[in-house]
Amino acid sequence: MTGRDCHIPVRLAAGHAWSGHVREGKDAMEPGFAASEIDTSKPHPARMYNAYLDGKDNYPVDRQAVRQILRDFPEVPAIARANRTFLQRAVRFLAAEAGIRQFLDIGTGIPAAGNVHEVAGQVAPDARVAYVDNDPIVHVHASALLTGTGMTSIVLADLRDPQAILAHPQVRALIDFTQPVALLLVAILHFITDAEDPARIVATLRDFLAPGSYLALSHGTQDFHPPGGADLAATAYQNATAPLVLRSHERVSAFFDGFDLVEPGLVQAPLWRPDARRPRPRDLAKIGIYAGVGRKISTRS
Repeated sequence: MTGRDCHIPVRLAAGHAWSGHVREGKDAMEPGFAASEIDTSKPHPARMYNAYLDGKDNYPVDRQAVRQILRDFPEVPAIARANRTFLQRAVRFLAAEAGIRQFLDIGTGIPAAGNVHEVAGQVAPDARVAYVDNDPIVHVHASALLTGTGMTSIVLADLRDPQAILAHPQVRALIDFTQPVALLLVAILHFITDAEDPARIVATLRDFLAPGSYLALSHGTQDFHPPGGADLAATAYQNATAPLVLRSHERVSAFFDGFDLVEPGLVQAPLWRPDARRPRPRDLAKIGIYAGVGRKISTRS
């Protein structure tokens, strides 16, 4: 790292110009991409997720895809909120109860209130977070949240190439893989097709982690919707930069191979250690996302 500044002009989703200096180093966004790399011709899952949460950092093509989804699945914003609050509860558990001080968050998405470094930092100010996403616009927004303390980084990389993530200089500068790490794969694996072998991707990441590391994962499912619903949802994503692949409880559970699930196991996201009372059955109806946290089995290399 040279420590010099890199000037990157980008146009934000909301239509505002952003032009800033981004320092190379541990608290830095990934330099070297052009505004032309932000594809606004196709909906992107991160920007669609932002729209589900009533965010403003999305494009007309994203909002059009969201409208198509909501016609058939009006509960999707509730699913997005349930996923977001699961992430925050999981990070608090990992920092406060599991004692984790390193987080690798792959598929970060456009930042919103209560990001990983904010939640972890409330418990452990020394927590380090490496964010990874494959959408350049995420890096524009994430850079505004980096604290300047050397405790966060944002890396432009794709989950489909886990070796590149693990070898990335900014990840390696921040994360010590000889010590326990929390691997966050929150609402990301359902954008990996079976042909891309998500089990292999997770196994590659798992095998690189030290014993005592954790996996926090959430994944969309059709288990709580009528037959055929998955096809309707997948159709809305067929023109997106990544498809949607909903999986059953059994198939999602398989991603925890090599991990011991902590209580309450793999459950609908609102049921994972809720902060308040246990959600009512009617509140869970059609909340089609599983969530769980597992601790790496110490006998694995």
